[in-house]
Amino acid sequence: MSLGWQWVVNLLLLLQLCAHGRTPRASPLSHRCPIVCICTSDLLSCSRQMLQDVPLSLPPTATTLDLSHNALTQLHDHWLAALPHLEALHISHNQIKDLSPQAFHNASYLRHLDMSSNRLHAVETHYFNELVSLEELLLYNNRIARVDENAFAKLSGLQKVYLSWNNLTTFPFRLVQRLSSYSLRTLDLSSNSLRSIPVEELAALPETIRNGLYLHNNPIRCSCPLYLMLQRWKQQGFSSVKDFFEEHTCKVSDNVPRSLIRFLKYSHMFEDCSAGPEDMHPVPLPVMAGQTLLLTCNTSLPAAATTYMWISPHYEPIKYPGNSNRSLELYRNGSLKIAVTKPWHSGVYVGWAINSPRNLSRLCEVNVTVNYPKPDETFSTGLTTLLGCIVSLVLVLIYLYLTPCRCLSCCKKPAPLSPPQECSAQSSILSTTPPATDGPNRKVSASKHVAFLEPVREKQNGKIRLALGEDFPDAKHLKVLQLKSDSESISSVFSDTPIVS
Repeated sequence: MSLGWQWVVNLLLLLQLCAHGRTPRASPLSHRCPIVCICTSDLLSCSRQMLQDVPLSLPPTATTLDLSHNALTQLHDHWLAALPHLEALHISHNQIKDLSPQAFHNASYLRHLDMSSNRLHAVETHYFNELVSLEELLLYNNRIARVDENAFAKLSGLQKVYLSWNNLTTFPFRLVQRLSSYSLRTLDLSSNSLRSIPVEELAALPETIRNGLYLHNNPIRCSCPLYLMLQRWKQQGFSSVKDFFEEHTCKVSDNVPRSLIRFLKYSHMFEDCSAGPEDMHPVPLPVMAGQTLLLTCNTSLPAAATTYMWISPHYEPIKYPGNSNRSLELYRNGSLKIAVTKPWHSGVYVGWAINSPRNLSRLCEVNVTVNYPKPDETFSTGLTTLLGCIVSLVLVLIYLYLTPCRCLSCCKKPAPLSPPQECSAQSSILSTTPPATDGPNRKVSASKHVAFLEPVREKQNGKIRLALGEDFPDAKHLKVLQLKSDSESISSVFSDTPIVS
């Protein structure tokens, strides 16, 4: 009877709430773990339950949700709104063919997404744009035949993408080049149907992505560029080639379906593609800044069907006629010209010579180092040039304006009250004879010396010939040179009569 009264009381309370326009609160049971799932503190596992739809009530504390090995065919819009903290989502081994535009609208914290072993036919642009925090994306073992070029454009944090075991015949490798500038480290394209790959674009990728670019088990057309690139990656120790060395295959002929060979393991048919020692080690080429540099790649391939391409140190492919701003020019003969070398032109330049009919290729590398002149060398050269110019100028001025006199007596001004000096063929003969009249306080020297000069008027070869005579018969033609004492200045005094001591 008490149970009956309790039921009546509860019914009356419910009617009263409804009469006042109120609804009862949701029972805590609505956030409980679904019956078909297993829940822990932050893990929700609904795997292997043959679910065709996602359970409606999901605990909001879950950071990992496992829905793998079920029969899901689609994901409704905003279905993750009840899981604001979700970081990992496993939906592998289901039957999902495509994704709605808002399937991952409320999953901005999702870092790991496993959609492998489903039935996806393509990767569209809108599939994963909302997953701005995504780091790992597993899409292997689907039926993907096309990947949109902007499929991962907004996923700047994407590090690993697995697309192996699909139906890809082509792939937008430009997308890889953009993602490699962010954080992409692994791209698995193995076991697809890729028939050709852009070797020049892959060779220009950073080393971090080349180490994790898996291309094995694809029917890629055999060619020397492909062989040389993968051999080089193996020598550099890249995991993408070293770990799957025997599984790299190529197709010899499109007309023979089973013409696949393991061309890295059996490389005897690619002996003509073997690069020489100069190709294995970049040739060092130092150059001074500002100079013009011409890089050549010598090959023996016929020029008619050979095309050339260079890859700059900044991983920029350079084809004829050159790069966008023409700072690097490529001629038809394969020569690469750097008009004005700058420090940023330093690095390893890789040259390719590709011959289409024979699928042969030659590879060469040049390590360019652009240097500036050393400061001390510049100063020494400039100082030497300046000193040379100054010395030359001084010599010219001396020659023009400061030519020495031919006789010292002509260059001196005549002493006051002295007879005019003569600067002629009659040169002065110096003597130590003191003057005839000394001062009152001076002693007269006892020894006097007189020198006579006889002018000879004869001319020899148009010049006056001078002679010193020992005998002087005619006294009127004599001239006497008298020297003052040592304390006085030396001057020449001429007299018509001899001075008698």
